[in-house]
Amino acid sequence: MLEASNNNELQPIPAKRYFTIGEVSDLCQVKPHVLRYWEQEFPQLHPIKRRGNRRYYQREDVMVIRQIRELLYDKGFTIGGARQQLETSEEGEQDSKLSGDVVKMLINELEDVVRILRT
Repeated sequence: MLEASNNNELQPIPAKRYFTIGEVSDLCQVKPHVLRYWEQEFPQLHPIKRRGNRRYYQREDVMVIRQIRELLYDKGFTIGGARQQLETSEEGEQDSKLSGDVVKMLINELEDVVRILRT
């Protein structure tokens, strides 16, 4: 039986483009049926399905699965709480990107004002 452990003890993710459900199961120490269930519960997970409905996960999917695993197993979140936490972290990333864009716009506008004042 797999035991919950820290992400520090998980294997490094190999430099590959696609991973099968078995490989992801080993990399994340989560059984395949749990991964299939998480796909239904977390919209962030969307493996590519090919012939025969075979799942192929990308590196980003593996990283999200590890994050979900940490929230559920190590931090004790419920499925709903973990879902909210992931959504909040995604919003935070979007907000920081927008903030960076706003800062760049402000800098450009201030530089324009400085040029106008010098003339």
